[in-house]
Amino acid sequence: MLPEAPGLLLSERIRAALADEIMAGQLKPGHPLDEGQIAARFGASRTPVREAIRELAAVGLLEVRPRRGAVVSGFDSQRVIDMFEMTAEIEAMCARLAAYRMNPVERSRLAKLHEESEAIVAAGDSDGYNQLNWDFHHAIYEGTHNRFIVEQAAALHDRMAAFRLPQLRVRGRLDQSHAEHGEVVAAIMRGDGEEAARCMRAHKLKASISLERYLASREL
Repeated sequence: MLPEAPGLLLSERIRAALADEIMAGQLKPGHPLDEGQIAARFGASRTPVREAIRELAAVGLLEVRPRRGAVVSGFDSQRVIDMFEMTAEIEAMCARLAAYRMNPVERSRLAKLHEESEAIVAAGDSDGYNQLNWDFHHAIYEGTHNRFIVEQAAALHDRMAAFRLPQLRVRGRLDQSHAEHGEVVAAIMRGDGEEAARCMRAHKLKASISLERYLASREL
């Protein structure tokens, strides 16, 4: 079912739905994806479907074969762990710079975003939290005041989107993630770049561990 996420592009919504089904094991390795069927299922043209397939192939969830279309790939857990490790370092750098460079207005907005997520977490709304999570992290990227870093960090964040929602569904992960965000915010508000980087790195690595737990529970 297509997630209700009005703030997302159609291709991103299709990508999220397909990734969710792959990660949950509903679409098995070797399963072929028909662009026409997917487009009809989601009421979309083939253009956003192709974009979603391209993005899922980029993170290894799909394999696009010449003249044969896309098929679900075998899941490479080590590749995903490696991707999370790289993401953790990029995000840590952003948090460090943001702690030093954010102005008062930007710090206030970051704190407000964190406060807004509290009700979503209390409701157990992993989809809603996942959407607000983008705004939270992007606010930190913007806080670096480095346009190249913003572009690269945002692109990497988007690339990892397929793995974000599943790990949020592990029991207790929403509360844990929210608490980790709070630690990052507190460090940034103090202007403590090294602590902000440490907290952000730990946050991303814990997300990786949560994803591993999700995958392990799927195999039970």
